Amino acid sequence: MKLKYFLILLTCSLSTLHSQDFSKVDKLALQIPDSLTQSSQGIANYINSKFTNNKDKSRAIFIWIAKNIQYDIDNMFAINFYQSKSEIINNILKNKKGICMHYAELFNDIANKTNIKSFVITGYTKQNGFVGFIPHAWCGAQIDSAWFFFDPTWGSGYVENGKFIKQVNNYYYKTKPEQLIKSHMPFDPLWQFLNSPVTHQNFYDGKTQVDNKKSSFNFTDTLKLYESQSEIERYVSESNRIEKNEVKNSLLFDRLQHIKREIEYYNNKKHTEEQNAKVKDYNSATVSYNEGINLLNAFIQYRNTQFKPKKSDEEIKNMIPPAEEKLIESKLILDGIKEPEVTILGLIKALNKSTDDAINNLNEQKTFLKKYFNTAKPFRKSLFYKYTWMGIPIN
Repeated sequence: MKLKYFLILLTCSLSTLHSQDFSKVDKLALQIPDSLTQSSQGIANYINSKFTNNKDKSRAIFIWIAKNIQYDIDNMFAINFYQSKSEIINNILKNKKGICMHYAELFNDIANKTNIKSFVITGYTKQNGFVGFIPHAWCGAQIDSAWFFFDPTWGSGYVENGKFIKQVNNYYYKTKPEQLIKSHMPFDPLWQFLNSPVTHQNFYDGKTQVDNKKSSFNFTDTLKLYESQSEIERYVSESNRIEKNEVKNSLLFDRLQHIKREIEYYNNKKHTEEQNAKVKDYNSATVSYNEGINLLNAFIQYRNTQFKPKKSDEEIKNMIPPAEEKLIESKLILDGIKEPEVTILGLIKALNKSTDDAINNLNEQKTFLKKYFNTAKPFRKSLFYKYTWMGIPIN
């Protein structure tokens, strides 16, 4: 693909679609002091201080980017959608230069900081009947309860003869979904913002006329669900939607493979975290067991000395419950470990048996104490001895 096709914009025929006069907003937006343009928050603060409605705010963001950011011809093919968002934004503001993902991430970040709900959208494009072979990024934002598209890259100029020609194109500001689908195809059909999404095959064939009477997809409800989902849930849902809407080209295939790798990574990470949590629980159970055993042994040792040095009955009674509490705690922790890996299953079984044995021993001590306290004090000492039928005492 020749470079001139990447960002050629139909400036003559399309720029007339936006007849609104933006001059007042544009003039004020382009007066942002340089000291505030070092961060997206600084730009957002200025815009919030000068404009009150989302339409004017979105225009201010769009025109500032279009006028101040230069397209990076040298790196136009070096697209990495998985780079850190903060790194992307810092780089474009520092260098005032970037490619589509930089433009989109910057617009999206400033928009969200001015209380405009916005999302970065990735997909591929079509110009002059030719479907591009590199991915593209743009934004979708909600203005006055309706969803529109903003492509600050294509809206800032075009490439011709290997050079970037800076020229604002308002067609890519606040573009309606049924208009942008003619040239921009998201990987995920959710981001078409259409209740009757265009298939990838129809996009290739140029059959992008939207039939508003035909509704096969409720993007509003799906978008609400998307906002409530975790990252992994979003990946799973996106994967399902992409596969349902056909995998037409290598860009879609690469995106789908990336999503599936993310899902696999998450599942492996989740499995590892779950197993680590089980090991941690096992270790906690071991600590409780050891504490219980130490307390139980302290009682047995005291019993072996025939309760010397002397303690009150209440003090003797209070020696058993802490040991019992720790052993039961160990048992409960072990019982809560479900489906452990083989590597710790044997350890869990062994500790379970040791805990059961210790609890049985403890119950024997409780039985002894019950008998001890039910025996008159003058006769208690005899309980420390066991007698055979021959009458020989065994301590």
